[in-house]
Amino acid sequence: MGFRSLWSQLQKRDDKGTSSFGKLRNKMHTLCCRCGSKACHLQKSTCGKCGYPAKCKRKYNWSAKAKRHNTTGTDRMRHLKIVYRRFRHGFCEEQHPNPREQLLWHPVHLKDFND
Repeated sequence: MGFRSLWSQLQKRDDKGTSSFGKLRNKMHTLCCRCGSKACHLQKSTCGKCGYPAKCKRKYNWSAKAKRHNTTGTDRMRHLKIVYRRFRHGFCEEQHPNPREQLLWHPVHLKDFND
């Protein structure tokens, strides 16, 4: 048996064991901790959807539908929904009615005024 025939047999051999497990690194994108999509590149360590870890969120003006997916109001709005509520009442903060005035307008006291 010559060297060439031995070499060709070694090349043809299909390994399904230990040597195959080194080739399993085929997932380049994982879940992003900011936007939750599977677009975070492991080697570049940047997200293709939101641009994490960049300070500003990734957005371009070439897609109207992409803007609708990611605009204000599509998420929790933890702070803004409180601001909207305060705006409706003119940003009045902690103005409780005086308890003495409340007692004056109580129905029991109104009877005294009517007599």
